[in-house]
Amino acid sequence: MRYLFRPPATEAAALLHLPWGEPLAEWDPALLLDVPQRGISRHVVRFVATEGRVYALKEIAEPLARREYALLGEFEAEGLPSVSVLGICVDRPGEQEAILVTRYLEYSMSYRHLFSSPRSQHSTSQLLDTQVVLLVRLHLAGVFWGDCSLSNTLFRPDGDGLTAYLVDAETAERRPELSSRMREHDVELARERVGAELMDLQFGGLLAPDIDPLEVADALPERYAALWDAVTREEVFRLDEQRYRVAERLQWINDLGFDAGEVELVHTPEGARLRVQTRVAEPGQNRRELLRLTGLEVQENQARRLLNDLRSYRAWLEQKEGRPVPESVAGHRWIAEVYLPVVEAIPPHLVGRLAPAQVFHEVLEHRWFLSEEAGVDVGTTAALRSYLDHELPKTPADMTTPSVLAAPPV
Repeated sequence: MRYLFRPPATEAAALLHLPWGEPLAEWDPALLLDVPQRGISRHVVRFVATEGRVYALKEIAEPLARREYALLGEFEAEGLPSVSVLGICVDRPGEQEAILVTRYLEYSMSYRHLFSSPRSQHSTSQLLDTQVVLLVRLHLAGVFWGDCSLSNTLFRPDGDGLTAYLVDAETAERRPELSSRMREHDVELARERVGAELMDLQFGGLLAPDIDPLEVADALPERYAALWDAVTREEVFRLDEQRYRVAERLQWINDLGFDAGEVELVHTPEGARLRVQTRVAEPGQNRRELLRLTGLEVQENQARRLLNDLRSYRAWLEQKEGRPVPESVAGHRWIAEVYLPVVEAIPPHLVGRLAPAQVFHEVLEHRWFLSEEAGVDVGTTAALRSYLDHELPKTPADMTTPSVLAAPPV
């Protein structure tokens, strides 16, 4: 047998004791971790945990495994929203298929688990928009998915929304640029698969009675076309408008959740022609700012909400102390005095059901709700107590992220 791990591969050493020579379906259950949030796979997939990390192992034909290994490595290096690949095991005895190893995407879940959760407030429309954003990101990077579906996607709660990640790249192709025909074919495949999956949800009683799965799926091409046009179209405007129109367009692209790369502005007889090269990485303006100020790595919508709270806290500090407070100082104090007390207050039996940043976001939402109800600001302490008593327990225990389940008891 041969193992191939991506650098840095030090974490892979902890997996070498596993029985790679045996069929994955026959592995001792004592070695495996049950992951309730997982989706349905056409391959044999198992999960293992070691040293606080969780990995997904998928048995697949060697050529496909090598191809997916290479593609996922490229995606991760470029910041595309996909699972992170660790390695592959090939040349297994008895002409067995290869095993592809990926890192489990913490706090993610399948679309079925998302809709089966009693606390889920995400609509089919929101789910579809999230899927469309993922597809546009991949197409901007020259990636033809070939099997875009809800089943091949993992979803993470992100503030009031969702973020989608590609989890299966077996059929994907990479080109310098996709033709409009290839993009249209990918979108049509997505429409068919999403429609079938929503019908499956309907059959399982997980969709509202007034939702027509085929009608929702048929809206996917239109939503895709609108988003693609918004982030790629060229604009022409008067020369005296160019300063504010360029800034307006860049802000619009950021508001849509994309990053702007190279900007090309050409003066023509008709006016100024603007072309913006939209970056394909995960949206990062707020994430990078929060990381710089606090060291926290969270998702974009969560970062936006946390930054707003940090700025409010900084303004309060300056008013209280009667002097300017540097943003770096405010960031360190906010972490110590505001964020950590909330996260550390989560009782052990509820830890891991939601990402810490998502819990903080929801505590702020709960504070606003209670304050509106009371007609006065109830404060974070009271909101936290109420949230931990009444709201977080509504999150099912089977949503607990696997790394927490795998952690040894303290």
